[in-house]
Amino acid sequence: MPSNLRDVVIAGAGMAGLHAAEALRRKGFEGRVTLVGAEPHAPYSRPPLSKEVLTGIGMEPSGGDPGWLVGHRSLRLLDDAVVEGLDLDVRTGTRAVGLDPAAREVSVTGPDGRTEALRYDGLIIATGARARRPDTDLAGVHVLRTLDDAEAVRAEFDSAGHVVVVGAGFVGAEVAASARAVGMGVTLIEAAPTPLTRAIDPRVGGVFTELHRENGVDVRLGVGVVGFEGGDRVERVRLADGTTIEASLVVAGLGVRLNTEWLRGSGVELLGDGAVLCDEHSESSVPGVYAVGDLANWPHPRFGGRIRLEHWTNASEQGTAAAHNLLAGRGRVPFTPVPYFWSDQYKKKIQLLGQGAPADEVTFVHGSPEDRKFVAFLGRGGMLTGVLGLRSTPRTMRYRSLLEKPTTWDEALAAART
Repeated sequence: MPSNLRDVVIAGAGMAGLHAAEALRRKGFEGRVTLVGAEPHAPYSRPPLSKEVLTGIGMEPSGGDPGWLVGHRSLRLLDDAVVEGLDLDVRTGTRAVGLDPAAREVSVTGPDGRTEALRYDGLIIATGARARRPDTDLAGVHVLRTLDDAEAVRAEFDSAGHVVVVGAGFVGAEVAASARAVGMGVTLIEAAPTPLTRAIDPRVGGVFTELHRENGVDVRLGVGVVGFEGGDRVERVRLADGTTIEASLVVAGLGVRLNTEWLRGSGVELLGDGAVLCDEHSESSVPGVYAVGDLANWPHPRFGGRIRLEHWTNASEQGTAAAHNLLAGRGRVPFTPVPYFWSDQYKKKIQLLGQGAPADEVTFVHGSPEDRKFVAFLGRGGMLTGVLGLRSTPRTMRYRSLLEKPTTWDEALAAART
């Protein structure tokens, strides 16, 4: 551990930031760890927002300190006692607004509006992303990224009766499934020809189109939204084909914008989408400054160059890896995980290991799409690049080892046969 490392600042108090803090302590760091989070809430888990929080299933009232206890236990990233034992200086409602690497200072603005400089010997950037918002000020049009977003949507579920979901990525698909679980009518709109297009090859994505329709969702594919109409509140969604859909509640899942504007001019190199350019150790272009989670772009030898992941598991794993490398000195280790993502829709678990798109080859090696229970291999350039499972957790996960090393397409198929 470097002897000059006394103060570590972690900018961002989500999954990546909190797990980086936990890893620092677990690896023996005894100096000051300051965890800065823009939201007023203490760190919480985001996956339940589009599921348990919206449906209310399994939720319990908040209790004790509302900063740490936010509803259902599944929202907690760590038990309260564990967090308290980390001895962190937690700054909620505090936003990182600037970085001066020469002075080794992060400028932050607190809930009282005052700005101060936090000195650091090591910095981990974990400020994540925010939802892209539709171009409208009409009431009733929401995004879903934060706990406050989810509570605002849930508050309108009972009175709306019908929801229009714009965008059939994982967030939009989960919102649609949650709305159906509580008996709402749902129209799901996606400009691409299949749901989950960015993450899953269309040859598999078509299965999820039918899954939504079988559960009563009105799915509109291959058509985009061009506007929202109404007085003070949304009343209609206007589509590119000239049709309109009546709507008093809209949830838009249009992707994210990365929270890295505060880094511009600091010397930390940013890519065109705002991602932080990292090396194989998750270190940025500025020595001693690491980036993790949604905003980190780094080289991965098994997935075609550089990658950036918006996955819950990646945030946890990369936060832990960056903490290790910050403390390791010459003993740093490249970050080369097997990407993993899951989604629960209509009481069915979808799991993706590796990359599901783009793909040259798609083969269902167990089960079938018709049975809504399968494992599919996805490949590119003669190599296995992804494993996708629906209702097939044990079989899906047993193929993780094939993605931990370069595996040819033929080798993968032979492994499936045996």
